[in-house]
Amino acid sequence: MEVLIIAKDKNSLMINDEIRAKEVLVIGPNGEQVGIKSISDARTLANYANLDLVLMNPNGNPPVCKVMDYNKYRYERQKKEKDALKKQRASQAELKEFRLSPVIDVGDFETKLRNAIKYLKKGDKIKLSIRFKGRQMAHTELGKEVLERFAERASEFAEVAESAKLDGRNMTMMLVPKKDK
Repeated sequence: MEVLIIAKDKNSLMINDEIRAKEVLVIGPNGEQVGIKSISDARTLANYANLDLVLMNPNGNPPVCKVMDYNKYRYERQKKEKDALKKQRASQAELKEFRLSPVIDVGDFETKLRNAIKYLKKGDKIKLSIRFKGRQMAHTELGKEVLERFAERASEFAEVAESAKLDGRNMTMMLVPKKDK
C-alpha cells in the first residue's frame, strides 16, 4: 500500500497513523455512529473502506474520529473558505477619493472621470473633493459646477449620495454605484 503524505497546515487534522489515542468513537462514512473501537480496529475499518480515519474532536471523551476521504474533505473546506472570502470582499465596498480643482483642465478631468467610472463598476464608493486656495474661496460656485459636471458625466454608473457641500476650504460630494436592476 502506498502512503500519501499531506503537507500540514494550521487547519489540518490528524489522520490515520498520526492518531495516538487508545480508543476512539468512530463515525462511519455516511454519518452513522459505529461505536467505541480500539485505534487499530478503527484504522482497519477505514482501510477496508479505502478511506482515511480523521480525528475530528481530539478533546472528546473518547476522541471522535470519522471515516472519510480526507483529500476531498480538505478540497471542499478550502472551496467554502474561498467563497466566503469572495462574499466578504463584495460586501466591503471601498471608498476612493478623487481630488479635483476648480480650474481643472479638460484632459485631467477626463482621466479622473475614467478612473472613477472604473472603480464605480467594481462597486466602490467615490468621494470627490475640491480644496480652494487663496482667492478661489471667492468663487466656490466654480468648484460646485465642476463637481456637478463630474456627477452628471458619471450618472450612467453612479448616483449622488451626498450633494456638494462646503466645509471650510474643502467642498465634497459622494457618489455611489447604481444598483443593477
